Amino acid sequence: MARRGLLRRSIYKSPAQLRLMLEPGLATGAALDAMRAVVGAGVTTLELDAIAEQAIRALGGAPNFMLEPGYRHTICANVNEHVVHAIPTDRALVPGDIVALDAGAVVNGWHGDAAFTAVIPDHAYVERTAANQRLSEVTEQAMWRGIARLATASHLNEVGEAVSAYVRANSDYGVLEDYIGHGIGRSMHEDPPVFNVPTRKRGPEVKPGLVVAIEPIISAGGIDTVVEDDDWTVTIADGSMSAQWEHTVAVHDRGIWVLTAADGGASGLEPLGIRPVPFS
Repeated sequence: MARRGLLRRSIYKSPAQLRLMLEPGLATGAALDAMRAVVGAGVTTLELDAIAEQAIRALGGAPNFMLEPGYRHTICANVNEHVVHAIPTDRALVPGDIVALDAGAVVNGWHGDAAFTAVIPDHAYVERTAANQRLSEVTEQAMWRGIARLATASHLNEVGEAVSAYVRANSDYGVLEDYIGHGIGRSMHEDPPVFNVPTRKRGPEVKPGLVVAIEPIISAGGIDTVVEDDDWTVTIADGSMSAQWEHTVAVHDRGIWVLTAADGGASGLEPLGIRPVPFS
């Protein structure tokens, strides 16, 4: 979930605290995997919400989005021009849709947060399907470039440089600037902010104990947004499609580990020359 407000506390976790973040990361990843297995035409986002909740609770966790004041669901389900924070509904997904599914888990007071984008193929309009797939792929790869940069960065805001550079080099898409990544730990939203574009300031030092949610949100058109009447759903103002990918990543004394991926991020990072290193 993109940040709405950050809780200020030390941004660096101890080795013992990092270990406590393994379980919520795996529970969050399990929720995404469960949704990924069933998302498709005819499935409602409320059904996906229930599936994600079941996966999280099966691993001893609870949905942390429900801890946000006024929010009663496990996931945000952002369909088409909806960008972030969209409430699940009984609307069935249809061919041609693109949907970003964002979920998080809390286990023993520690949090995980992750998202992926799925494209519902429309064989009658292959151009739309291809355009949506391209948008999702660029967004996913921008996320992995940001995570890979974290592995070598001296300061956090190098992540935004890597994300933005990849998007610019491979598309004419817009990188949203108002909705960004965040630190995570005892709360879902903590300092520091994680920008997806270059900034004048270098940001905090990247060193062991830093845990952040890296989540580029990319628009096929403009980046201006509006908040719908439900006071949650954020929509691209010009109606363009959007995509979101996110993982929670820990920096430790031997490298980085993607907490919300069962393989620690190996499948996304090793093609980029980065080998994630587990910790215990």
